[in-house]
Amino acid sequence: MSSVGVNQSLIEQLAQVLVHKNLSVATAESCTGGGIGAAMTALSGSSAWFAGGIISYSNDAKQHLLGVSEASLLEQGAVSEQVVLQMAHGACKQLRADLAVAVSGVAGPTGGSAEKPVGTVWIAWAWQDSKHGATSRCFHFSGDRGAIRQATITAALSGLMRQLTPALARVEQAPEQEK
Repeated sequence: MSSVGVNQSLIEQLAQVLVHKNLSVATAESCTGGGIGAAMTALSGSSAWFAGGIISYSNDAKQHLLGVSEASLLEQGAVSEQVVLQMAHGACKQLRADLAVAVSGVAGPTGGSAEKPVGTVWIAWAWQDSKHGATSRCFHFSGDRGAIRQATITAALSGLMRQLTPALARVEQAPEQEK
């Protein structure tokens, strides 16, 4: 099955859980450029559970649209745990969603460094309700720009499902390319 087919099935499952629990989800995307939101809205009826997305490709957009602190961007860089957590919380707040996913990474082929090589992607999932908290992970994907972006979309969607089904999260194994 292609990654598109896998994502479609995953989005259908995600939609069922969100509708059943009467929850909404939002996205804050950098390296995927809206790909997560596009994948979700490809499903008819997604307006019942998808609040919206913010494509915050520039640091300025991260600051002004999502409330990411300038200090975090300067000290940690856009591709960091601190920044994606702030992005996810900002998306929940700005879009009034129950849950948000945020991604920031180096999709390549340029932009990598020794510390953050091409394929380094931080993803965060945050709840509007502070009792559920937030989770973040750093991934190291391989392949060309398209493959890295697609792997990021799949990981973001899988992580949303884990957030909504905690029992599944305890038994699911980490993806091979994750670090």
